[in-house]
Amino acid sequence: MIRRLIVLVLILLLSGCASWRSDFSCHDDALFPQPERLRPNVEFWQRVYAEWSEQQVAIHDNRYLGIVYEVIDLSPELVRDHIARRQALAEHRQRWQTQLRRLEEQVADGATLSTADRRLLDKIRAQDQQALQGAAGRVRAQRGLRERFRRGLEISGRYDSAFREIFRSYGLPEDLAYLPHVESSFQYHARSSVGATGMWQFMRPTARQYMTVSLLIDERLDPLIAADAAARYLRDAYRVLGYWPLALTAYNHGTSGMQRARAQFGNAMDRIVFEYRGPRFGFASRNFYAEFLAARQVACTARRYFPEGWTLEQPQLSHSVQLSNPLTIDALAQRYAVSRQELIALNPSWLAPLREGRQAVPAGTLVRLPGAKPTSTHATTD
Repeated sequence: MIRRLIVLVLILLLSGCASWRSDFSCHDDALFPQPERLRPNVEFWQRVYAEWSEQQVAIHDNRYLGIVYEVIDLSPELVRDHIARRQALAEHRQRWQTQLRRLEEQVADGATLSTADRRLLDKIRAQDQQALQGAAGRVRAQRGLRERFRRGLEISGRYDSAFREIFRSYGLPEDLAYLPHVESSFQYHARSSVGATGMWQFMRPTARQYMTVSLLIDERLDPLIAADAAARYLRDAYRVLGYWPLALTAYNHGTSGMQRARAQFGNAMDRIVFEYRGPRFGFASRNFYAEFLAARQVACTARRYFPEGWTLEQPQLSHSVQLSNPLTIDALAQRYAVSRQELIALNPSWLAPLREGRQAVPAGTLVRLPGAKPTSTHATTD
């Protein structure tokens, strides 16, 4: 615990004073192999992240992602109206389901196909000779994320150096710093429909093994603390699984689930994606590694995908003190001559009782303050 505290303090200092990057690069390619069979899936997510805008939706096969049936340009009305958009997309999916069901029946009956049906069959079989079977039940819609990914690139400038230093401090590949592009597009307040929270998208039970999640403080909302927790989780997963594609997928699916997958298919990540049928190994888990590879590639060569450019946010200059006694936010603001708003912005893990001054910040809490540290590396306050 003492080592972790010291490392985090140093990283907090680094996040404020390290030079920020104007571009990105990839490292340790051998640790993140891309099986040829996964190439269409990776290319699909590259298009989601860097080609298709938020005004476009791809209708595609949810297992063979190289099969994209159509890309829909949403009207301004559908962009604004979630209910109408959902209904319109449902109609598109139903039309393709009907067409695919009819095509499968025709092929089974040996019927003569029209030119359009033959082209569709060839597109499907180019991915897999058996892909037509059950294709009607695999039709899915995916909205583009180009604007969101580009914004994530900009936000990542604030954190990239610090995240890389965290992973290096645990002896892990530094390109794991690209993972928030997959999880949250670097939004520290992101919350999923199933309760995953923060830039690194921890579920509450897992988070409590690695950081503080209480009624007063939720460290999932602090990007740096959560990055340290993510590094320790991935370190633990890699120690069990011994292969980064499996360890990364475990970040979404759990280590025990990936142990079951490995027991059947070893390290054959492509076979796991296409053939493993474990409990809860659904679309998100099947695609997690391909999404990481795609996000990493897009970020590493961002100038190619975003020729219009982007503006990286700079790291915030900050330092930290550890509280010896509980203090309210007002007492902290007065003692260190900072505003409540600055304290809240620099300490995103504080929940409403602390932000509103109804509860004191607990003793032992590492409080981030604006500006460079005036004296020693590790200070305390009464």
